Amino acid sequence: MAKQRMLQFVSVEKQMPEKRAAEARAHDFKEIYGEFADAKATEQASRCSQCGVPYCQSHCPLHNNIPDWLRLTTEGRLQEAYELSQLTNTFPEICGRICPQDRLCEGNCVIEQSGHGTVTIGAVEKYITDTAWEEGWVQPIRPAVERSESVGIIGAGPGGLAAADALRRAGVQVTVYDRYDRAGGLLTYGIPGFKLEKEVVMRRNKQLEDGGVRFVLNCNVGSDISFAEIREKHDAVLIATGVYKSRDLQGPGSGARGIVRAIDYLTASNRQNLGDTVPEYESGELNAAGRKVVVIGGGDTAMDCVRTAIRQGADSVKCLYRRDRANMPGSQREVQNAEEEGVVFEWLTAPQGFAGDPVSGVMVQRMRLGAPDASGRQSPEVIEGADYVEEADLVIKALGFEPEDLPALWGEEALEVTRWGTVKANFRTHETAMPGVYAVGDIVRGASLVVWAIRDGREAADAMLEAFEAASTGVAAE
Repeated sequence: MAKQRMLQFVSVEKQMPEKRAAEARAHDFKEIYGEFADAKATEQASRCSQCGVPYCQSHCPLHNNIPDWLRLTTEGRLQEAYELSQLTNTFPEICGRICPQDRLCEGNCVIEQSGHGTVTIGAVEKYITDTAWEEGWVQPIRPAVERSESVGIIGAGPGGLAAADALRRAGVQVTVYDRYDRAGGLLTYGIPGFKLEKEVVMRRNKQLEDGGVRFVLNCNVGSDISFAEIREKHDAVLIATGVYKSRDLQGPGSGARGIVRAIDYLTASNRQNLGDTVPEYESGELNAAGRKVVVIGGGDTAMDCVRTAIRQGADSVKCLYRRDRANMPGSQREVQNAEEEGVVFEWLTAPQGFAGDPVSGVMVQRMRLGAPDASGRQSPEVIEGADYVEEADLVIKALGFEPEDLPALWGEEALEVTRWGTVKANFRTHETAMPGVYAVGDIVRGASLVVWAIRDGREAADAMLEAFEAASTGVAAE
C-alpha cells in the first residue's frame, strides 16, 4: 500500500513540476500535496545522506537531532520522529515555519553543499509536528509532583514561554507577566500570519494555561506592578521582555504623517487578522491598501513589512537598503519570496529625508560599497550628485530594535546592563548579578532569532531547577 501511494505521488509530481518551487516557498506539504503530503515528507526525509558529520545539527542553535528524526520519518515512524524533535525544541512547529533554515540547518546540509539542493528540514519538522497535534501525540503538561517554588517570568515571548513550559513540567509554580492582551510576544503580534498562523501560537498558549501556567496580561512592569513586587512574590524571576524600542531615522520631514514604525504596522495587521477592531488600520493610517509603499531596512522585519503590504493590496511596494543584496542581513529566501510576490528592491540606496506632509516621497541618496568595516562588511559610501525622490504615501521604518532602559523603567539600578543597554547575564546559567534574577533572549543578545530565545529559556529553566535543588539539599549549585 505504501509503495502504491508513493507511485501515485510520483505520478502527480511529474504532472506538476512547479510544486517543488512552491514547496520551497511555502514549507507546507499538506497545502501543496494534499493527500500525498506523507509521501512527500518521506521522500524529502529519505534524501538525508545520514552523513557522519551532521552539519545541520551543529548549525542548529538547539542542536536538534535532525538526522535521526529524518530517518524515523523515512521509516514512517512519525510519532517517534515528533517525540525526538520535541526533546530538544519546545516549539518545533513554530521553528519549522519561521526559522531561517537557509542560514542554519538547510544552508549547511551536505546535500546542499554538494549542489543537489537541500533536504527541506523545516518543512519536515513542521509536517511531523502538525501531524502530532492532529493525531493527539502532543502530551499535555502534567507534572508528576508539584513543587513549592515559584517563578515569575516577565515577557510572554518565545524565551519566556519556553522557560515556562520546562519549569511547569517540573512542577514549579509559574506566573507570566506581559504587556499585551495575548501571550506570544512577537510570535503573536510581530510575525505575520502568512508565515506563522496565529492559531498555532494560541494552541501552545492554551496548552501552557491548561497545564497550570498563570498569565497576567495587560500588565506593564514598572507601572501596573513593580519589579520589586514581582521579586517579592517569587523564588526566582526571569526577564524575557525582548527588545521593542524601534531604531529611528532622523532627517528633514521625519515627523510627517504617513511615516510609521514597523512594529506598529505589523501589530495592527496582526490584530486585524485576529479579529480585533483596529482604528488605525480602518482609517488607513496603518493599512497599505491602494498605497505606494516604501519600506526602509534590510532585515527580516523589513521582509515581513513588504510582504504584508503586498497582501493588503498596495499599489506598489519598494524596499530601500543601503548595501547590496549579498550584504543584506535578512534571509535570502525571504528576499526571493518578496521578489516573486512583486516587491521591488532598490539596492545601495539610503534615505536622506522625506518630502511632503502627509509624506509624498523619500529623498534618496545613491550609494556604493567601499572598504570593509570592523565586521568585515563593506561600508556604504555616498555617490555625490546621485540623489532622487522615491514616490511614496506610506513609509515604513524597519531599521531594527533596541532594548528599553529597564533599570530606569523599573527603578532597579542594581540591574546591570551593557553599553548597548542589554541585560548582563551569565552565558551558561543566564543569571544576572541580582540573586535569583535571570535574563534570556533578545534582552540579553540584542535582536536575534526565535530559536536562540527558545534555547536560552530552556537553559535558564534548567539553571533555576538546579538552584532550587541545591537550596533544598543545602549543596551549592555549580
